[in-house]
Amino acid sequence: MNKENKIYIAGHRGLVGAAIVRQLQREGYSRLITRTHAELDLTSQSAVQEFFAAARPDFVFMAAAKVGGIQANNSYPADFIRDNLQIELNVIDAAYKTGAQKLLFLGSSCIYPKFAPQPMPEDCLLTGPLEQTNEWYAIAKIAGIKLCQAYRRQYGFNAISLMPTNLYGPGDNFHLANSHVLPALIRKFHEAKTNAAKEVVVWGTGSPRREFLHVDDLADAAVFLMREYAGEEIVNVGVGHDLTIDELANLVREVVGFAGEIGYDVSKPDGTPRKLLDVSKLTKLGWQAHISLRQGVEETYRWFLENQDAFRN
Repeated sequence: MNKENKIYIAGHRGLVGAAIVRQLQREGYSRLITRTHAELDLTSQSAVQEFFAAARPDFVFMAAAKVGGIQANNSYPADFIRDNLQIELNVIDAAYKTGAQKLLFLGSSCIYPKFAPQPMPEDCLLTGPLEQTNEWYAIAKIAGIKLCQAYRRQYGFNAISLMPTNLYGPGDNFHLANSHVLPALIRKFHEAKTNAAKEVVVWGTGSPRREFLHVDDLADAAVFLMREYAGEEIVNVGVGHDLTIDELANLVREVVGFAGEIGYDVSKPDGTPRKLLDVSKLTKLGWQAHISLRQGVEETYRWFLENQDAFRN
């Protein structure tokens, strides 16, 4: 991938896509192709085929997806599996058919079994049952991986797949019902501080362990691997260490400056007990994360404060 190539970033307005655009621009790539959902519906096969036939990108970052937390996955299972399957098939097939040199597909650590070995190596995929609260999304992402591998085997298409851990950062979704745990905690603690509340209630027991990767680190890894990696095997992208939800909640409370207590609603689901990625393959390829969790949470909270008028729902 060089500065003269045309590069399409699918999902450029999302958390991940926007970070990839920022990273490419920082590195001097200027021939970037983007389309909003209003301009291009990626669930429409005909629209995607027409777009690729006209734009003919050389490289494709597949960052478009329907995403959400536990509640969203539980509430809209059909939407999550249908929309993601349609997007993946349409983009991967059109990229191959119009001669793209390479495609990078972004999956998710939720593809791994609920009781996978910890940290989770890439080869534990499909070795056990999934976490039920997000299996619809996970199955769609597994299908995307297999599409990339199948198009590589049958057609020689250079498609690679990255599996990021839990992501956060500027541009995240802070909706209280549909967001992931870290942005939801930032908003909860901020509003509790603003309203002088005495307690913030967190879903579950606080005992599950999670790993968090700043989205700018993921973007850096994605551009690095687009240039440096061309294998069929998936590659985990994470920081290599985790913490409990209770520890995360206390960190967010400290960053936000909330003086009250933390309570837990144990009637709510915990999800997978632990999700830590084995990142030894990525480390051997020559990449490591560099943004600490505290630094990242502080930066994300500043972004939230600057944009909080958009989070009134």
